Amino acid sequence: MAYRAPVAEFRFLLDHVVGFDRVTATERFAEATPDTVEAILTEVGRLCEDVLAPLNRGGDMQGAVLENGVVRSSPGFADAFRTLADGGWLGLSADPAYGGMGLPQVLTVAFNDMVAGSCMALGLNPLLTQGQIEALSHHASDDIRAQYIPRLVSGEWTGTMNLTEPQAGSDVGALKTHAEPNGDGSYAITGQKIYITWGDHDFGGNVCHLVLARLPGAVGGTKGISLFMVPKYLPNADGSLGAANTLKVVSLEHKLGIHGSPTCVMQYDGARGWLVGAEHKGMAAMFTMMNNARVSVGVQGVGVADAATQHAVAYARDRDQMGPIIQHADVRRMLMTMKADTFASRAIALACSVAIDMATATNAPEWAARAALLTPIAKAFGSETGIRVAETGVQVFGGMGFVEDTGAAQFSRDVRITAIYEGTNGIQAMDLVGRKMMDGGEAAFRLLDEVEAATEAARAHLPDLAAPLWEATECLREGVEWMLAQSDMTARFAGSVPFLMAFARVLGAHYHLTAAMAEGGTGPRTALARFYIRRLLPEIAGLLDHATSGADDLFALSPDELAA
Repeated sequence: MAYRAPVAEFRFLLDHVVGFDRVTATERFAEATPDTVEAILTEVGRLCEDVLAPLNRGGDMQGAVLENGVVRSSPGFADAFRTLADGGWLGLSADPAYGGMGLPQVLTVAFNDMVAGSCMALGLNPLLTQGQIEALSHHASDDIRAQYIPRLVSGEWTGTMNLTEPQAGSDVGALKTHAEPNGDGSYAITGQKIYITWGDHDFGGNVCHLVLARLPGAVGGTKGISLFMVPKYLPNADGSLGAANTLKVVSLEHKLGIHGSPTCVMQYDGARGWLVGAEHKGMAAMFTMMNNARVSVGVQGVGVADAATQHAVAYARDRDQMGPIIQHADVRRMLMTMKADTFASRAIALACSVAIDMATATNAPEWAARAALLTPIAKAFGSETGIRVAETGVQVFGGMGFVEDTGAAQFSRDVRITAIYEGTNGIQAMDLVGRKMMDGGEAAFRLLDEVEAATEAARAHLPDLAAPLWEATECLREGVEWMLAQSDMTARFAGSVPFLMAFARVLGAHYHLTAAMAEGGTGPRTALARFYIRRLLPEIAGLLDHATSGADDLFALSPDELAA
């Protein structure tokens, strides 16, 4: 089945659910008028349907390859990327001073959602370039910003991030890549990086690597790491491409999915690079890029969930087994769950993006705290939703879902990575109960207060939905209080994943109820909200019980006993 971009869904969410009107009411984003937003969503949707989606299956079957040291992209990818770049879509939220549109991050997130739903493997390239633009905008010198950002915005050059090494994954501080001063303001970067998404391609232009490395005499751990811009080609003063830098792609990983996205092992042999930000402050600069990417990775999960749902519904309507299988109760259970969770995860991601935009527009610490709180939830719940929904889609197809020709399995294979990269979902959950609770739970409690206020307002109109949401929110509040009472971080971390999922369940119910109220309390959105609140929200009881059980039973078996 052909992919259908969810343009109308985005319009509804922005207009009625996530408070986008607050963003457009600010001076910073006043130009994001309804007509502008409509035009952008419509055109992005058209590009995804007509240009990207037709490449998705071919990119899976004929992925990127390494030939004579050069990465060759899947057929059609280079032309499709050029279409995106020529349309200015890589710079939707970038500073107009560098050629960007200066529009809200919400629209970039909508762009990444639809691009992932149509062709996730190709969509990773602009996603990383967007993140690099963000990092350079905040941390690079004026010279680097002037030289790199306009070309990244235009798509003439593309960006990557280089963190992971064979011995340094989640423990980034264990990295061994080192940088030696050249004496002219540049540095010689030597080391190997793995899992470098779109580390090379044949699109033309430059590939700009942001590389974490350690300077001479730097302390161990993350506090001694610096960040460097290391381009594939050394740019001349006029921006034209000069000599090739001393870096190369050693190999491409053979992966479960996203075959069209080359995942490179990169080798740097005294490659010339330039410092981005202050010495030994590389992690702060890289986290700017990573936080930008984390929300977009969450919506990769949402986009794939949407596409998998469309695919499954179309099949269920056509497949005849004692009548169309869409009439069978268990198939309906699966499809309703897929649709309800896709809506919930998309709303959470857009609400997080609204908070990011409000923080940008107002500099209000409350909005920055809201954005920080929601980022790990948006990333983890969006990606988990993508995985669950795509897996359920295979089940809807039955035996044919296990056959690659139907395309159902590709969604499941492609989206599986989203729970792993840009910080595993376990790390997102630990961040939520750790760093994001260092304010004494202030940001979390403020958000729960808003949920309860909206629930109370809905009680007179939809009491059967408002009452269970109120009770669930109170239970979640108790869960937050339990986390804050634990001085032993291991106890918090032991229940962090179910706690994050419980938080997402409450937020999902809140946005479903908001949608039902906007619809007037009757209609398909109200029916979907009723399904979510009656059948999925009750999961919160088990999640919170798990979340607040401490860590003792997790360590009850020794490593040897686990291996027995």
